[in-house]
Formats: sequence, structure tokens, C-alpha cells
Amino acid sequence: MMIMVRAIVRPEKADDVLAALMDAGFPAVTKYSVAGRGKQRGIKIGEVTYDEIPKTMLICVVQDTDKDFVIETIMTAARSGKKGAFGDGKIFVSPVEDVYTISSGVRDTAPAEGVPA
Repeated sequence: MMIMVRAIVRPEKADDVLAALMDAGFPAVTKYSVAGRGKQRGIKIGEVTYDEIPKTMLICVVQDTDKDFVIETIMTAARSGKKGAFGDGKIFVSPVEDVYTISSGVRDTAPAEGVPA
């Protein structure tokens, strides 16, 4: 089965994450600039509340067997300091049923549970 990993990270950490994924053998990543807020509902500086914080979303599709390694690679590269900090981001994981290559028309169907590829 294939897995989609979506990581929302600090913009200043995006290049570190991309480099770490490349070094780990996972060069295929889609990058978006996004804005949002977490549990803390944005940040307040003086009297002004910023409820849409700039973030970067990185998306990659990997084999299920690589999922934990890719997640750990992202977490290590995206974390602020040794313990991390609020606003470092989130990682979302979803199953991928099929993948199609547009240029060739090839369909890469993920095998069903318990069925060899």
C-alpha cells in the first residue's frame, strides 16, 4: 500500500526537511505555501492577534514500509531545537489507493491488504 504524508512545517524549516528527505532517498515532494493556525489560535503580539500564520505544506507519497522512516526524517528536520516548540507543525498520514503517471498513462495500483504486489 502507498501512503500520502502531508507535513505542515515552519517556512524556515522547509528547506531543511526537503534536504533531509532528499538525503534519505525520497526526492519526490510537492511544496505549497499555506497559512493557518493551531490549537493556540495564532499568536498575539501587543494588541494585535495574528490568526493566520504562514506555514509550508510538504506532500510526498511513499510505500507503507517507508512511512515511519519518512515521518521520523521530517520530524527531526522540522523540529525547533532538541525538544521542539509550539508551531513546529503537524504531519498527516493517509492511504493512497492508486497512482497514475499522466505522461505514460501507467496506473500503479497499491496492493490490497495481505495480497503480494
